[in-house]
Amino acid sequence: MVRQAKDGKPYLVGVKEFAALYGVRPLQVSQWISRDKRLDYEYARIISGSPYWLLDFAKRYGATTPRPKQLDEAVLQRLVEEQQPGYWESRVEDLPAMVGQSEIAVLFGLSDSAGVRNAAKTGRLRPADYTLSGSPIWLLEPLLEDAPALKASARGGGWAINEGARDALLAGTYDGHGSRIIPRGPGAAKDAG
Repeated sequence: MVRQAKDGKPYLVGVKEFAALYGVRPLQVSQWISRDKRLDYEYARIISGSPYWLLDFAKRYGATTPRPKQLDEAVLQRLVEEQQPGYWESRVEDLPAMVGQSEIAVLFGLSDSAGVRNAAKTGRLRPADYTLSGSPIWLLEPLLEDAPALKASARGGGWAINEGARDALLAGTYDGHGSRIIPRGPGAAKDAG
């Protein structure tokens, strides 16, 4: 079961932030995962098809590799400051429920993420709690508190809560759209064939 949110939000990083911590390009982080198998998703939460690692894990990662990597302390400090108010978390299973655009679309019965983007752009949807690697992420519980207002302000219907998706997201058992990383690019097509 996913624990209730503490004050603030847990410190996280996406691929771009992970790369910045070690002064490499995001492609290098992807290679650590796919080619070198030195990095995995044990300390990550998959949200809208992308991994988001605990910053606590990411800051220690460089010291665990065969050739230690130097952590950029200035980038670490900037990430912590950007995510205030925040707290350090060391276990993925203790993260509060979080969602991206894909999960919000399923949660509120929308046909795709365009409705989520429009609601965010027009201010109907609360601002994202994070923007990591260019993607917005929200803590789930505040979104659920906003659900009645979202439904009331919807033109043309929609925004009714899918209770099954809500319960699975809160329990940490959600396996719907956005819960897995879908391989992309030429290598993905080769692996699928």
